[in-house]
Amino acid sequence: MRDKCFITADDLAVGYKTPLIEHICFQVREGEILSLIGPNGSGKSTVLKTVAGYLQKHGGTVLIENTKDDCLSPNEKAKKMSVLLTERLRSDRMTCREVVETGRYPYTGHFGLLGEDDRRAVDEAVELVKMGDYQNADFGEISDGQRQRVLLAKAICQEPRVLILDEPTSYLDICHKILFLEILKKLAAEKHLAVILSMHELDFAEKISDYTVCIKNGAVFCSGPPANIFTPDTVCRLFDIPKELYAQYFLSSHR
Repeated sequence: MRDKCFITADDLAVGYKTPLIEHICFQVREGEILSLIGPNGSGKSTVLKTVAGYLQKHGGTVLIENTKDDCLSPNEKAKKMSVLLTERLRSDRMTCREVVETGRYPYTGHFGLLGEDDRRAVDEAVELVKMGDYQNADFGEISDGQRQRVLLAKAICQEPRVLILDEPTSYLDICHKILFLEILKKLAAEKHLAVILSMHELDFAEKISDYTVCIKNGAVFCSGPPANIFTPDTVCRLFDIPKELYAQYFLSSHR
């Protein structure tokens, strides 16, 4: 039974100089995946960056394992939450394994010296994302799909309770999207992580999510389990899609 709530947003307000979205509420328990969907520019990334602590809140609270995020030191927070954003990592000719090892910095201190436990965590993360054969490859020379898996391994290395990902499949082809999401589902189930991610691919979001929050025009448009969200009526209203076009592209049996 999923009874441990790893992250909670309570009446959260997010934005830059002024609030963009207000009254955001959700909970994510261990082993659950929550997806944020909505039109481009609706504020999905802003929500994620605020929950991750990269942007200041304009109101409300974020709880990580029932502790206010403001009460956690950066190092304590890094041990509880890993973040994978869309910005490309500057690797400075690092190998894939060296990139993954940076995920252990919350545990290794200022000198970054890895002990036996750290190396074991790196080995396990690399194996989980199936990148063992590429450990010594230049991170800048591998494919986008492989890079995303290396960055996921880096996030896993932090041994977090919460994993936050901003459009993690954006640069990937269909095969690598599926592989990445299968790894993510396995992590949530086996590592008991609480996962929050934003996605554009509605079909994938429907299949991977336990709960979905829809954002539009500076507000939470609706939220609920996938069965209640991924309906023709809700999707058409959320994305302003004419119903006849939705039927033509999503429901038609003709190709």
